[in-house]
Amino acid sequence: MAENQQAAGNDNQNQPQFALQRIYVKDLSFESPNSPLVFQEQWQPQVNLDLNTSHEKVSDNQYEVVLSLTVTTKIGDKVAYIVEIQQAGVFLVHGIEGPQLGQMLGAYCPTILFPYARESIDNVVNKGSFPALMLAPVNFDAIYAQALQRKQQEAEGGAEEESKTH
Repeated sequence: MAENQQAAGNDNQNQPQFALQRIYVKDLSFESPNSPLVFQEQWQPQVNLDLNTSHEKVSDNQYEVVLSLTVTTKIGDKVAYIVEIQQAGVFLVHGIEGPQLGQMLGAYCPTILFPYARESIDNVVNKGSFPALMLAPVNFDAIYAQALQRKQQEAEGGAEEESKTH
């Protein structure tokens, strides 16, 4: 019976594992360069969202994933506010490698982090005395797939240039 329990324990160690260990704000900034005059403008903002993700291995099975968002809101040509946040998380990832690991760190983890970043952005915008800003959901799977496709095209383009020079 002890052999069966030991074998089961070995099976569990070989199973892929994923766990969220911590979520935190790594960096957050808010600027309203044209206040208080911007409050006198009619509120018809143009909102621009830039986002980026990165990850770093912090130990054998732990990765820090950072979702960086910059929201620039303008009224006409005047900047109403700029919010920048780096929402981060530490994730335990064991037994997942190659393309699956890339997908996990490049799409799945940012999907987990996004609601936290969105809430922080909304809170800081409200504290700046602006109307609530609830960012629309983001399809990180599609963004990750586009990034992979772009890298593949660049690699193929580089190979074509290399063959032309020889």
